[in-house]
Amino acid sequence: MPRQTRQRAAIQRALITADRPLTIDEILASTRKIVPTIGIATAYRNIRRLVDEGWLTAVDIPGGPARYEITGKDHHHHFVCLVCDRVFEVPSCPSDLEKMSPAGFSLDHHEVVLYGKCADCR
Repeated sequence: MPRQTRQRAAIQRALITADRPLTIDEILASTRKIVPTIGIATAYRNIRRLVDEGWLTAVDIPGGPARYEITGKDHHHHFVCLVCDRVFEVPSCPSDLEKMSPAGFSLDHHEVVLYGKCADCR
């Protein structure tokens, strides 16, 4: 079991508190409120370990930087704010996706990303 360092605990706290996918820059900004001296290499190393351990999941938003969220959440999608570039979780899912597939195709999984302005940027 990996050692729980102040840096690792601060990174986990940042992700728990935000409760949305965060970029490395967002993680660092939040973590530096607790551990001001944390460097980017330390943050990347801890994030990689948290992903390897299954605590974090990488979130791929097309055309965007890598983001990370806590593993184990129910199926959900994402909303990207076009003004502030923050990403938020969308708990609902479109229905009848099978009907959207071309005739004769079999749908295995899907990913939906919504784009617009968040409540703060509207």
